[in-house]
Amino acid sequence: MSATVVGIDSSTQSCKVVVVDLESGKVLSIATAPHPDGTSVDPHVWLQALKTAWREAGVPERGDVVGVSVAGQQHGMVAVDVQGAPVHDALLWNDVRSAPQAARMVSEHGVDWWMETVNMAPVSSMTLAKLAWLRENEPQAAARVHRVMLPHDWLTLHLSGEFVTDRSDASGTGYFHATDNQYRPELLQEYFGAVPELPRVLAAHEPAGTLMPEWCGTGGTPAVVGAGAGDNAAAGLGLNLEPGEVAISVGTSGTVFACNAEPTIDRSGVTAGFADATGQHLPLLCTINAARVMTTTAATLGADLDEFTRLATSGPSDAGGLTMLPYFDGERTPNLPEATGRLDGLTRASFTRENLARSAVLAVANSLADCLDILRDIHVDVERVLLIGGGAKSDALRSVLPDTLNLTVSVPRSAEYVALGAARQAAWAATGRQPDWPRVIDSELAPTGDTGVGEFRERYGALRRRYEKQLS
Repeated sequence: MSATVVGIDSSTQSCKVVVVDLESGKVLSIATAPHPDGTSVDPHVWLQALKTAWREAGVPERGDVVGVSVAGQQHGMVAVDVQGAPVHDALLWNDVRSAPQAARMVSEHGVDWWMETVNMAPVSSMTLAKLAWLRENEPQAAARVHRVMLPHDWLTLHLSGEFVTDRSDASGTGYFHATDNQYRPELLQEYFGAVPELPRVLAAHEPAGTLMPEWCGTGGTPAVVGAGAGDNAAAGLGLNLEPGEVAISVGTSGTVFACNAEPTIDRSGVTAGFADATGQHLPLLCTINAARVMTTTAATLGADLDEFTRLATSGPSDAGGLTMLPYFDGERTPNLPEATGRLDGLTRASFTRENLARSAVLAVANSLADCLDILRDIHVDVERVLLIGGGAKSDALRSVLPDTLNLTVSVPRSAEYVALGAARQAAWAATGRQPDWPRVIDSELAPTGDTGVGEFRERYGALRRRYEKQLS
């Protein structure tokens, strides 16, 4: 008898539900429901989006689902009262209002102390900084907090009735250390003034429970619900990422991450020492600005995707001397939450539609290249780069990334790798073993030796250093 598993990707922009054949890994159905724009949201919106995508993917009509798991946007803050009602809109990873609290944490303890304590330096993204913001700015709401969880935990709770999380997402809170798998409640006491109830941390393969009746299909035993994962850890699992491979994911954010058996500590605090979704570690760098830099520039130019690609690939390869810093929404790598974008080298000759489009694409590529260089600096093995995410479909970005990185870039077959990682975890929880699903590489993009791309990289680095010095 055939069996299926369901993987859920609850991202910043949408909720995706995929139904996957347990044996082959073939995607049988997929549905998407949008999330509202913004950096804070009522978490009930995520639940409604899941219900919509769940229904449209045909899950309730199936009687063969044996496992379900949720991957979600990392960090964030879902704080609820004793009745389980949110005390405040969930603050998302890209909400930078807690930047002052994060900066104070660094100044009070220093980066080295934080890296030893939780293997990540405080930034506005992490849950602890957001709780500190809530305490200082919404004290009445903070006083009502009974439980704190992450976005994927909220959905797992409503699917299974169990208050649980996993190592990968817990490792991004700022009050959990992935090496010894322990919460640091003293940090909550120091910066939130209380220690709310926290979800039980499950191993990657450990079931959370079973699907509650209102979610079940047409018959059979209720499906096992997996522990879930943070979105980047789930993408790594969906790719079956191996040591020596680095994934670059280009979506709302840009992420650059690897899979390591041993924890990696970046004494500068730039690299987050997350856990992965297999029991290992996931050193990761994140940029707030990625695909939206290109879509925003395209909208400014009044261009659709095809026209934007044409513009970005038809002008001078170095963008005619025009250099963009893509910090449209602040930035996390480098940690400049109050930064704004910069456009340098403006002349009547350089300010063309072609140069502006290419400068936007090259700016995204260079931001990702900076992250890869940081991984190399902390001795992460970089033998192969895998490019995924919605932005990976951009022909313009594909055309410049190999020369920017000075590496061949492998592009796996286009797929929802976060949702597939959740599905793989669901299969693992349901059967006790990881499924042997194939990974297909569609193309290998080799560097061409384009000197213009190299010239842009030199200008980009100089502009970034000048701007960082100006803000310091």
